[in-house]
Amino acid sequence: MAQIFHASFNTISRVSIFGGVFFVGIAAWASAVMLRSPYATRAGVAREQPVPFSHEHHVGGLGIDCRYCHATAEVSAFAGLPATKTCMSCHSMVFTDAPLLEPVRESFRSDASIPWVRVHDLPDFVYFDHSIHVAKGVGCTTCHGAIDRMPLTSAESSLAMEWCLACHRDPEPFLRPLERVEDPAWDPGSLNAAQRTELALELGAKRLTDCTTCHR
Repeated sequence: MAQIFHASFNTISRVSIFGGVFFVGIAAWASAVMLRSPYATRAGVAREQPVPFSHEHHVGGLGIDCRYCHATAEVSAFAGLPATKTCMSCHSMVFTDAPLLEPVRESFRSDASIPWVRVHDLPDFVYFDHSIHVAKGVGCTTCHGAIDRMPLTSAESSLAMEWCLACHRDPEPFLRPLERVEDPAWDPGSLNAAQRTELALELGAKRLTDCTTCHR
């Protein structure tokens, strides 16, 4: 019986198979890179807000403590946003006619909330308790980055599961004394390995990698 396909088809078949495997590998790699990029995670991308609030000015410049605005950070699952009257406690006396602050004044007059855009927004299937992280010595800048140097707020980290697990698997390098949790100038390298271990024991920090820790 005469051969139906030319002998060159053997080569073409091998090239097609190996080429397909190579293409799938490249596609998987490109997908992984894209999912970790700022395009997908929005890390490092400042959100447009109704009022261009500057942490650099308020925290870094004026030295306002995080808890002055985020009063529930230590006691609640959510750090919370300040009520407009908190803003007006200062801005009823300073920058009273600044056009940029008109949304704040209007909110105070009408008692309507300012529609802030969330910067750190975890998926609904992830459970996160802000207060327990603060109680275990996780500093504000550990997750939020150098917030005191941000003229406009952006997410420092991807908030991806692998990022969270890096801390949950080995929390000691990320801990600090409780009195330094809100201190943006705290140097993580100021403690040696023995001191970090001692601090973790003192705070009761544990390695938590069970799925139900975050997915409930």
